[in-house]
Amino acid sequence: MCENCNCGKELQTMTISIEGMSCGHCKKAVEAALKTLDGVCEAEVNLDANSALVAYEKGKVTEEKIKDAVVSAGYEVK
Repeated sequence: MCENCNCGKELQTMTISIEGMSCGHCKKAVEAALKTLDGVCEAEVNLDANSALVAYEKGKVTEEKIKDAVVSAGYEVK
């Protein structure tokens, strides 16, 4: 269940491999892009691993839309 927004929804998680991130600004940009999606409860970027862990409500947002948000922020999804 979502602990961050207390919505009580059952969430799915996915890890996205991302290329092109190099600093704290990149981390914030990707997290912000993901968190604007309706259905995304939490997004945490790990610069060292070049990845993002996303918790989302399945049925409200698709994995494809999540990946598209990363690309729209200017980064490449592996």
